[in-house]
Amino acid sequence: MDPITRRELMLEHYQNPVHKGLLNDKEYIKVNTHNESCIDNLEIAVKIEDGIIKDIRFDGEACAISTSATSIMIETLLGKSIDKVKEIVQNYENMINEENYDEEILGQLNVYNETYLQPNRKKCALLPFDALKQILKQIEKEK
Repeated sequence: MDPITRRELMLEHYQNPVHKGLLNDKEYIKVNTHNESCIDNLEIAVKIEDGIIKDIRFDGEACAISTSATSIMIETLLGKSIDKVKEIVQNYENMINEENYDEEILGQLNVYNETYLQPNRKKCALLPFDALKQILKQIEKEK
């Protein structure tokens, strides 16, 4: 992805994030996640029905990387099965950690494929995915 498109996509999702704002609905599984080294503090809420991600909401204060990564993550995962979500999460983490990954699976999340160039930003890019993994673990325990 060229640098201008990358910057525009991140900026758009930072300034106009999708699904920002939590709902007072007990059907959502909520997790708080934060970055000890900066201001990032996000509440992520996921609604799952019949093994499908029906909705993801978030709120909190976070940097441009964490906010845009959360927004793009939400767009990418809505309507996906839990198994597909796990596959996307694994590939995203591999990309951030400079391991083998399938870029076809990630779509717009490929915008973060050069995050490794700024190691201090890895945590920012991974923050919403860490929250999602906590939610997936909760679901597994409930089975």
